Amino acid sequence: MRESTQYGEPDQEPAGAGRGTAVDPTRRSPAPRPVGEHRRHWPRSFADRLTAPLPGVVEFARFVKDGAVRPGPDGLRDIPQLPFAPAPLPRVRTTDICLTWVGHASWIVRIAGLTVLTDPVWARRILGTPARITPVGVRWEDLPPVDAVVISHNHYDHLDAPTLRRLPRHTPLFVPAGLARWCRRRGFVRVTELDWWEGAELPGADGRTVRFDFVPAHHWSKRSLTDTCRSLWGGWVMSDSHGGTVHFAGDSGYGDWFPQIGRRHPGIDMTMLPIGAYEPRWWLRAEHMDPEEAVQACRDLGAARMAPMHWGTFVLSSEPVLEPLTRVRAAWERTGRPRDQLWDLPVGTSRILRPA
Repeated sequence: MRESTQYGEPDQEPAGAGRGTAVDPTRRSPAPRPVGEHRRHWPRSFADRLTAPLPGVVEFARFVKDGAVRPGPDGLRDIPQLPFAPAPLPRVRTTDICLTWVGHASWIVRIAGLTVLTDPVWARRILGTPARITPVGVRWEDLPPVDAVVISHNHYDHLDAPTLRRLPRHTPLFVPAGLARWCRRRGFVRVTELDWWEGAELPGADGRTVRFDFVPAHHWSKRSLTDTCRSLWGGWVMSDSHGGTVHFAGDSGYGDWFPQIGRRHPGIDMTMLPIGAYEPRWWLRAEHMDPEEAVQACRDLGAARMAPMHWGTFVLSSEPVLEPLTRVRAAWERTGRPRDQLWDLPVGTSRILRPA
């Protein structure tokens, strides 16, 4: 795996620095970008941001030959045991942070009076995968008004066009560099695309502000045969100006971005980390963490709590469907950290955090 480098503002490089120049990870976040900013210029490809080469013809041929695409019957037998406990959304105060797991990487995050959706996928089926094995945790009609959406990257299990079409076109969308055009073609008028380490802000309630910072991930992007790495990928740090910080990792393999994010954003109260879609390991290691790596990533981030995600919703790989949960619980126990700091929520369940 190549050593990661950090990137700053794509339109205005730091004095004396060229693209790919390492930047001090402890420096203060730059001033917020304007919401809905137009006319940003990006490179044709973000392939130089990859921290591991994408699989080639040889690897793909091995993958097809092995046939380890989905679990066998033994790996699917625990589908009825997957945790699913839908409940009405709780009432929250402006000072609260409330997380509700909708399934996969879709969360309802309520922070500083705002309702934010992460990688919203309410569809029953996405391209190239079987139908959901657990229902959506919250009915669309039960959602409060959505104040913002964050997108981690353009893979179909994270960027779902039918779900986005349900939103008012003035809904603020925060997306990776290179993805605004896709959103604007679908009628959205407040699209903010950001490079790694950049942020933008929305006003919350009671004089609060929520900052949305786009942070790196070990992953890639592709939505068609001709657009590999044409848009960026990453995670999001959402911060209440009066206290309270949440990290949403999107999709990521394990690597050195996590301690760097933790240094740039100290005091993360909660991180939502992927724990599924990791087998076969030789094929998926660079882009998807396994449960043990996710627990280590939580530690690297310096996060006070961890909420597992990206498992138990779509069958994307060959591990048994319940294995990610059992392994993450065991890995957490081995750390000696308090059990209540692992928020292994059933789909449809909410939990409230009241930052000190």
